[in-house]
Amino acid sequence: MNHSWDDSQPIYQQLRERTIARILAGELGEGEPLPSVRQIAIEMQINPITVSKAYQMLVDEQLVEKRRGLGMFVIEGARKRLLASEREHFLQHEWPQLLLRIQNLGIDLKQIQQLLGQAAEHKPGLSAAHSASQSAVPGNDTATAEPTSSTHADQERS
Repeated sequence: MNHSWDDSQPIYQQLRERTIARILAGELGEGEPLPSVRQIAIEMQINPITVSKAYQMLVDEQLVEKRRGLGMFVIEGARKRLLASEREHFLQHEWPQLLLRIQNLGIDLKQIQQLLGQAAEHKPGLSAAHSASQSAVPGNDTATAEPTSSTHADQERS
């Protein structure tokens, strides 16, 4: 786990984000325990209260649950809810900024589609995403829907 911290954001929020990233990546599966507060505090060289605050945020968001005497565990359905939230964040916030940058740089959208096609060849799971992107890219003759932007659980809190 990366031990560097960004000074622009509280450590407990960064730890929360890292834990969410681990859930999304499948490193922390549903029903599995989170590392103990003490273990994280020692490993990351941070105050245990900071770890507790990050974990409490996850409890408040109903992503993990406390089990008395056992620790914290990822709740069933947490990954699915996080994926939905992260997708929404991307579509609502990041995609419009990315699209604006593409337009400002004068990048042809057909070029982007080619790059998506090439990426799909190397990552089989992207082929469905590439097909969906054909209709989600503004300016595409077959476009049926204007893209929306994404949401991130952190920005909802801000």
